[in-house]
Amino acid sequence: MNDDTPLRDGPRSRGDDGQGPRSCSGGTAAGAGHEHAPGSGVYAALDLGTNNCRLLIACPSRDGFRVVDSFSRIIRLGEGISATGCISEAAIERAIGALCICRDKIETRKAKRLRLIATEACRAASNADCFRDRVAAETGIHLEVIDRETEAALAVIGCSPLLDPRGRGAILFDIGGGSTELVRIERDPDEPNAEPRIKAWMSIPLGVVSLAEHFGGRDVTQQSYARMVEQVAQYISPFATEHADDLRDMHLLGTSGTVTTLAGIHLNLARYDRRRVDGIWMSDADLTSTVAKLRGMSYQERANNNCISVERA
Repeated sequence: MNDDTPLRDGPRSRGDDGQGPRSCSGGTAAGAGHEHAPGSGVYAALDLGTNNCRLLIACPSRDGFRVVDSFSRIIRLGEGISATGCISEAAIERAIGALCICRDKIETRKAKRLRLIATEACRAASNADCFRDRVAAETGIHLEVIDRETEAALAVIGCSPLLDPRGRGAILFDIGGGSTELVRIERDPDEPNAEPRIKAWMSIPLGVVSLAEHFGGRDVTQQSYARMVEQVAQYISPFATEHADDLRDMHLLGTSGTVTTLAGIHLNLARYDRRRVDGIWMSDADLTSTVAKLRGMSYQERANNNCISVERA
């Protein structure tokens, strides 16, 4: 899709205006799904994806924001959706367990400015509304299900500070559990300090969970890997062809656990370290060699790697 969207204000929330989170024991905390004006205070952002549940809590600082707490857990919310069309009971239990921890952290840090979103699994599942109702009842968290365009725009807002200041722009890719977004973003060459703009974007219904379920994620053969690459290429080739003439002086900008895991393996980290991974530059040769290293590892070797872990192996 073609667009020309400025990013300064960001997408508007379309969440519920329901009651605030209630603890499992019956307490109360800050409200969810409300719009707040910027200012002092504690901010919390929650992303309930098809594969992962992430929370970041931060306070405004002189240079932007200072992270005061965080949480990340692989919950595989979208496990089996491609086959059944529903979020499974086991996945619901995993999600609620993770969201209770998030709720407690939000309460402890007294966060008042919240954005609590859910993505592809809650867009695709036939029982998504029932799932959200149960989450609200058991955790007090009111999830806002965002569309793919908003998901792409939020990824750009979060990553735009990492754009190469010497370049014209980037192709941002956000690999999720059930979908992947590609966004072409550019700066105005006549206004180097202006916010970048979204020039085009697309979303494909493929992510780490859906690909693993379709092609097998535990034992990846050369043949299954080639079929996986072929299917992804079928989706993104039209986008690449359409924008081939616009990619001069642009770089790739990746976000998601898949990308940060690749960076951690490239750095040979004994344990994942966000401070060393965020903002790292990797060449095409770096990526190719890291992928080759991963393809040469067995499932057990991947599971034993602390940058990958059993859940992502």
